[in-house]
Amino acid sequence: MTKSGREIVEILEAFDLTRCPHSAAALVGCDEKTVARYVGVREAGGDPFAPAVRGSIVDAFLEKVEEWVDRSEGKIRADAAHSKLAAMGFAGSERTTRRAVAEAKQRYRAGNRRTYRPWIPEPGMWLQFDWGEGPRIGGRRTHLFCAWLAWSRDRIVVPAWDHTMGSLLGCLDQVLRCCEGVPTYLLTDNERTITIDRVAGIPVRHPTMVAFGRHYGCQVHSCEPYDPESKGGAEATVKIAKADLVPTSANLRPDYASFASLAGACEVFVAGVNAREHRQTRRAPAEMVAEERTHLHRLPAEPFTAVLGETRRVADDQTIRFGSVRYSTPPGHVDAHVWCRVEGEELVIVARTQTGLAEIARHELSTPGVPRIADEHYPDHPPGNGRREPRIRPRSDAEIAFLEIGAGAEHWLREAAAHGVTRVRAKMAEAVTLSALLDRAEVDRALGVAAAAGRFADGDLASITQHLGRMEDPASLVIADEAHSAQPGTGAWAGYGR
Repeated sequence: MTKSGREIVEILEAFDLTRCPHSAAALVGCDEKTVARYVGVREAGGDPFAPAVRGSIVDAFLEKVEEWVDRSEGKIRADAAHSKLAAMGFAGSERTTRRAVAEAKQRYRAGNRRTYRPWIPEPGMWLQFDWGEGPRIGGRRTHLFCAWLAWSRDRIVVPAWDHTMGSLLGCLDQVLRCCEGVPTYLLTDNERTITIDRVAGIPVRHPTMVAFGRHYGCQVHSCEPYDPESKGGAEATVKIAKADLVPTSANLRPDYASFASLAGACEVFVAGVNAREHRQTRRAPAEMVAEERTHLHRLPAEPFTAVLGETRRVADDQTIRFGSVRYSTPPGHVDAHVWCRVEGEELVIVARTQTGLAEIARHELSTPGVPRIADEHYPDHPPGNGRREPRIRPRSDAEIAFLEIGAGAEHWLREAAAHGVTRVRAKMAEAVTLSALLDRAEVDRALGVAAAAGRFADGDLASITQHLGRMEDPASLVIADEAHSAQPGTGAWAGYGR
């Protein structure tokens, strides 16, 4: 029977006292062979507390099991090993083989484990970035450009429609201007926009990215594959951003109605994650980035725009001309210079904003004579080529006094002009007189009702004002049109003949 640790200590203590196995056994109440065994283990430099290892039926085949594990690089299955052992005369069970194979694999992994040196970043040295799949907006794919300063852990997320070279450079410029400086190195994955080839394991940089680095005074590097320190940092930023920004059943975030709503959600996410204490540094990234900015070198005044496309000036009508076709731009860019490039079947327009270069519009390519004008770019104008209401500009005192009654007066004037009403000025003066005698709000409401009902005759305004004064609910006024009829229904004839 195996002794407990307390019993073993008592056996060794009794032997040290008596220096005789027989006497020590008599003191502790065990066999003297047991005392001799534990004392012999201790004298040989072993561990008397370690359990005794018994031999196994598979011990004679362990060398062959380890050979199979080494040849298969730890991938051989236990059932395959058992069938081989059975053919060699092994009479044990498959359970014994499974234990032997598992122990051999554990020893193999311990001797072939991949190790790496921890990466300790310096302030102002590294900026990592990577792309992630974003949410779909109107059935269209988006992408999330995720970057972070390695020392301060300050994160920045910028949405984009694609991850082409032009979008990459625009997002990088925007990120660097958010950081208010440029680090020494930019580190990212081995995409075709960064690494165009590999020769003997050495990545060949894209010439445009080399020119971009010269312009900003930094170097663009690609990380080592499967490296948890360099590649893992950027991928962790993408994972965190996607878990919060992409609508899933886990975060219960609704679908985005527009690209602007996605950009707003990215700003909220960045502000929240940078204000939270980081697990490694025990400080908020927003606090540490203020220190890291002192180690960043200065941004160039002009952004790198070599591959952003051709330069165009936004005209007074918020349009640019590209290929003899007019394309609209959002408000706020009149007389500004923008960059246009063709991506597939679309024209991408990039402008300089307060945070750096950003995509402001994207249109389908068109042909001369067929302009591309987006209604959302003109929020203060009616869409398309529909009827445009003239702007009211009162000139005389009488006109000013009438329009000061309220919105109902403006509605009445527009409807009266559209109906060709005569003596408009006299009826306007009558309304001004009524507003002086009665409550102005009641007269304004009467003017609105008269415009909706199409009543512009002499005395109609006074009659409506008197009627509304007796009514409790103005909504009970019925407008005589084709939707209302005084003809009795045929419900009484439903049971005829039954």
